[in-house]
Amino acid sequence: MNFARRELILGGQRSGKSRRAEGRAAAWLERSLGHHAVLIATAMPHDDEMRERIARHREDRAQRVPGLATVEEPIALGPALARMSAPHTLVVVDCLTLWLANLLMPVEAAPHGSTPSLEMVQASLLRALREARGPVVLVANEIGLGVIPMGREVRAFVDALGRLNQEVAAACERVTLMAAGLPLSLKEPE
Repeated sequence: MNFARRELILGGQRSGKSRRAEGRAAAWLERSLGHHAVLIATAMPHDDEMRERIARHREDRAQRVPGLATVEEPIALGPALARMSAPHTLVVVDCLTLWLANLLMPVEAAPHGSTPSLEMVQASLLRALREARGPVVLVANEIGLGVIPMGREVRAFVDALGRLNQEVAAACERVTLMAAGLPLSLKEPE
């Protein structure tokens, strides 16, 4: 398998994007005993259903890719990516959509003035991505293909995610769109 230094995997819900990223991690680990892989999970357990979902994902991932370590970081993604990145470590970020939701639609409000701007946080992520010392695979939802969202906040979120996906795609050598478990290459390393 040919590894891109940076890869973005896009798709709708249940399109196979996380499985594709896990497959990349498994292939990386199989290449060498000196290779490591870590998943930065961005989900936040706000309710019982989400806690159960996160627990199920952890268990399933541990069975599919036993060597894949998990770090949970729902907000400070840029610094986490910078910390985890190493020449022999593949980092999977799953997913940018939940991370953006955590920033734009927090369940609990942060104290006034304590939250950096969205532009600063995204710049931190993009800088960490460009400076990554090992391969990075990012997962994000492509949500702009469906119905027009109702409500100003939801439209603003869809717009923000579209802009984020475009910026991350520009920084990646490979971009893959998943549909029905099948990959469609949008961009390949030259």
